[in-house]
Amino acid sequence: MHIQQFIPIAEQYKVVFFDAFGVLKNYQGIIEGVEQTMNYLHERDIGFYVLTNDASRSPTELAESFQRSGLTDITPDKIISSGMLAREYLSYKVKKGTVAYLGTPESAHYLESLDLKTVPIKSMELSQSEEIEAVVFMDDEGFDWCQDLNKVLNLLRRRNIPVVIANSDHTYPVSKNQVAVAVGALANMIEDLTGRQFLRFGKPDAQMFIFAYEHVQPFHPAEKNEILMVGDTLDTDIIGGNKFGLDTVLVLSGNTAPHLAEQAMLSTGITPTYVCESIAMK
Repeated sequence: MHIQQFIPIAEQYKVVFFDAFGVLKNYQGIIEGVEQTMNYLHERDIGFYVLTNDASRSPTELAESFQRSGLTDITPDKIISSGMLAREYLSYKVKKGTVAYLGTPESAHYLESLDLKTVPIKSMELSQSEEIEAVVFMDDEGFDWCQDLNKVLNLLRRRNIPVVIANSDHTYPVSKNQVAVAVGALANMIEDLTGRQFLRFGKPDAQMFIFAYEHVQPFHPAEKNEILMVGDTLDTDIIGGNKFGLDTVLVLSGNTAPHLAEQAMLSTGITPTYVCESIAMK
């Protein structure tokens, strides 16, 4: 496994897509040296965007959190979230009625921007089931896992309605050595129990990369071979970028431990174009 420096790689591309957690930040905050990298890219007019499965907050709120941490060049238009795809799907497919969601009030931003009534699962009664036209898994917080997941299960036994997963991640890091269950894993459980097939948005699905590719064209016109995908996870960031035809960078600053990276690539068959310790400038 050949480990390279990130900046000489990035200089070969017009646009860079960055995953957020494990690439730009970790459980301690912004990774040291990332701010200098972003400034360098900005000075050379290399477009950069945050391509994230985080649907817990709006693009504005996500951008503000980066700006408070010192990454002032990350503005709302540079956030491409899986929640945006979920909203787009619902805008075309659900024309009336109520959308029930699992998540925080902040995550409901993507739904409330539609001309639809929304209700958190925790506030919904099963007697209202005939009013519900779709269910959306937005975030793993903001509800009682036992009571409200059971409510979703019984709602879906009563109604044959679309179920949208706005964040397909199964886990997320909470410390250097620990992860927590993410909403994608909760959705998998309910999907298995109901025998249904849910709609998933986010990496590694092609829709996420198509959406991102189209999003950047007005600002930074680029062909696929001029776009670089940077992530810390083989089975979302890297395989998704590979399948879409982008060059990819696996960084070892997040989910993929440096001592296990080569073994993981061999066992999965997922191979990035490049491997870097991190994107931080040295």
